[in-house]
Amino acid sequence: MIVALPEDRAMTDHAIRPDRTTLRNFYQVLLNTLVANVTTSYLWFALTFWAYLETRSVLATSIIGGSYMLLVAVFGVVFGAIVDHMKKKAVMVLSSAVTLATYLLAGALYLAFPEATLVDWGRPWFWLFAGVILIGGVVENLRNIALSTTVTLLVPADRRDRANGLVGTVQGLAFLVTSVFSGLSIGLLGMGPTVLIAIAATAVAFVHILFVSIPEPGVVRAPGAAPAKISFRGAIPAIRSVPGLMPLIVFTTFNNLIGGVFMALMDPYGLTLFSVELWGIVLGVTSIGFIVGGALVAKFGLGKNPVRTLLWVNVGVSVLGLTFGLREWWWLYAGGLFVFMCLMPIAEAAEQTIIQRVVPFETQGRVFGFAASIEAAASPVSAFLIGPLAQFWLIPYMNTADGQRTWGWLLGEGEARGIALVFTAASLVMLVVVILALLSAPYRRLSASYAQTPAPLADGPLPA
Repeated sequence: MIVALPEDRAMTDHAIRPDRTTLRNFYQVLLNTLVANVTTSYLWFALTFWAYLETRSVLATSIIGGSYMLLVAVFGVVFGAIVDHMKKKAVMVLSSAVTLATYLLAGALYLAFPEATLVDWGRPWFWLFAGVILIGGVVENLRNIALSTTVTLLVPADRRDRANGLVGTVQGLAFLVTSVFSGLSIGLLGMGPTVLIAIAATAVAFVHILFVSIPEPGVVRAPGAAPAKISFRGAIPAIRSVPGLMPLIVFTTFNNLIGGVFMALMDPYGLTLFSVELWGIVLGVTSIGFIVGGALVAKFGLGKNPVRTLLWVNVGVSVLGLTFGLREWWWLYAGGLFVFMCLMPIAEAAEQTIIQRVVPFETQGRVFGFAASIEAAASPVSAFLIGPLAQFWLIPYMNTADGQRTWGWLLGEGEARGIALVFTAASLVMLVVVILALLSAPYRRLSASYAQTPAPLADGPLPA
């Protein structure tokens, strides 16, 4: 069913108003997403560990990881269009069905070939096996985009920021669980039983979502949109119609470029301070910060102006990046990572809350998908650039007498002072950009737009 809305007609005329009942529906969707996200992350991490342990090829794991990020970037807009042109429950059922089918195919491939044949990354069977698991993980992003729009659909307007905090908590919990259990699963059980566990958990999520109610009388579309086919148009016009929204997406994309620097060098820096076993434990413990940050948003919200909150969080991230590598002290780095992970879900919740407020419901999927595409593309670009730059220039430079004499007063002494220099430079650039953003006209325009725009599908506030 397609519901066409006049420009001046409230969207709530054709939609269920969010209330306590729909809020309970949202919690069911969130629980289902937790199971689905944990499962796909569990199998994806396990595939990476298994591929490296069996092939000892960094190139093979790099291709797998790079392919994942590339597909997320390519299909973000496609997934967003699908979300806008289908009911949200249908999207989640579709996502679960495709993921379950790919995992069943992966299980069949594992049974069909001896493991010695399957792990030969010079033969097509390895890439077919990895590829179907990769597709299952990528399609999971379809559900995540649908979840962002489901917050608008099911959560009362005054609680959407807190709901986004719960989404961040779920994502953090998924990272925490998978970073620990994927390694244990491969080490203790092997790849075959790991795939079987993923199939069983995905089947549970698929059956559960069939019985979850997502009240949505029809698919809301703007006037003139074709009801019979999926259209990829609408994201750019929707973004440009909101003053300051495009600069915000550009800003977050730039931040992801800087984030790619940390993504590329965070593990090498950690492995200079800790043994590989201890570094895995440090990552597991510090990832609790994702849960803490999401829980803080769920408890306290984001304030009256999430745009300001987002920028000030990035000021905090910049200052953190300037400090946690100044000395090779394990506690400074581990503590900095924990705070960094606390801040990430706050920033993510702020961006989602802004889009859910200022973008019409009928185009939110495409806007979320567009943002996901360009932001996902940014991190690997900078990661691929900074790796060679650090390896062949900055790290050797900081090992020379001239480098140590020039920067030793700031960065101290140690094995990884070149990486610390990259952290410091990237964070300084980020801090300057954030300060300029706080002083900019687009920031003021977007803040005003957020304050003046009635929330889509808004209902009266619920009692606390």
